[in-house]
Amino acid sequence: MTQRFSVPLVLCAALAALSLMTGCVYRINIQQGNFLESKLVDQVSVGMTRSQVRFLLGTPMLADSFHPDRWDYLYYYKAGKTQKVEQHEFVVYFTDEKVARIDKPQGVFKDPTIPTSPGA
Repeated sequence: MTQRFSVPLVLCAALAALSLMTGCVYRINIQQGNFLESKLVDQVSVGMTRSQVRFLLGTPMLADSFHPDRWDYLYYYKAGKTQKVEQHEFVVYFTDEKVARIDKPQGVFKDPTIPTSPGA
């Protein structure tokens, strides 16, 4: 004698198994851009040369060919587990190869979150 399972019962069992598996998904941390520390950002001042800025902050994330006198330092971090997004933007404007203006977020420039390894 063979036992037959009804379609709704099999469908319910498959959905239950699928819902249990969704909790086991590992999401990686996503980090992109320039990681800038506040102590380095605070050292950038009007009158510095391009090479001095590059020495302090590194190569900018965006060096637009349409705006060669503007360097954009962008940072994006998305924590995999919490899906929390953190973004920072720091822009340096040059005139005659020297810093003319600096745009950074209002208030104190906060150090980005230092990503940790998955096992930590």
